[in-house]
Amino acid sequence: MAGLLRTAFQASKLRCQAHPTPIIATHQRTYITRAHPTPIPTIPIQQALENLLSEMDDRHNFRKLRWENNKENRVRQRADYLSKNGKPSHPSAEEVKRDAESSDYRRMDETISLALQLNLDPRKPGQSLRGSLALPHGNGKKFAVAVFTDDPVLAQQALDRGAVAAGGASLIESIKNGTTSVASIQRTIATPEMVPELASVARLLGPRGLMPNPKLNTIQPKELLLETLESQQSGISNYRTDKEGIVRIGIGKGSFGVQKLLDNVRELMNEIQGVKPEHFGKGKKGSSKGSNKGTKYYLKAHLSSTQGKKSMLVDLRTIDPTSSFFMSSPL
Repeated sequence: MAGLLRTAFQASKLRCQAHPTPIIATHQRTYITRAHPTPIPTIPIQQALENLLSEMDDRHNFRKLRWENNKENRVRQRADYLSKNGKPSHPSAEEVKRDAESSDYRRMDETISLALQLNLDPRKPGQSLRGSLALPHGNGKKFAVAVFTDDPVLAQQALDRGAVAAGGASLIESIKNGTTSVASIQRTIATPEMVPELASVARLLGPRGLMPNPKLNTIQPKELLLETLESQQSGISNYRTDKEGIVRIGIGKGSFGVQKLLDNVRELMNEIQGVKPEHFGKGKKGSSKGSNKGTKYYLKAHLSSTQGKKSMLVDLRTIDPTSSFFMSSPL
């Protein structure tokens, strides 16, 4: 009896080896939920810049073609409107037609911006970053700067060099009564002796981020004031963390090209790494005195253009100065 059972078992074993039972997956997740999102692919910084510039070229070519196809109708509509509702300061209908015939479609030079999400909690001491830096190729912008100084000769020199407003007590008074619009000012610089007098207009300048600040190098002695004016006008870049620990800053114009934009990104990331706080992190307040070992400083980075439909998630390894793939492709 035992021999028969043994023989039957061996025969069954041989059949299983000859025809193995297939392994069937009983469960496979085919859905996407908030707990199981689809990971967003990251792109090396150089490729992300190339993609942005390519999108800008495609956008320009499409708009140029659309303008050429509808040029006659648009010019006629504009000329009809000016002939009926035009003011003396407006161009005449003939000037509009002449300008449309002699001029090509003008391309918008879009700004490229980088948004860095840092593992910082600005509510904690020492974790709020704020400063300024001069990018190697500038940021492509020209700012309207107001100069606060009690020296009338220096104020006139500042006006001659392009300042939108300059002066001491008289300028402060004109801002208070609305003669000088705060909306026309984008940046301010001041001499140290003028800082106490700016308290009377702090409620107007402060909410717009226009108060001179030593961290931004906008409080300078008289001998350095004109030099600071030129640097602020030429596009020196100011940065600061918002309440979520994000730094947003323009790194240049699309017309710069990939290499100049890469140089600006390199300078910016070295600056952000250089001002890295000793202790950082968004943990609970009072949970630990310092950062835990292995805590990440950079969380995310997005690259975008002025008129782009969406931003690009940048591979952090390619913009982290401590990474071996800094400003290169990890592929």
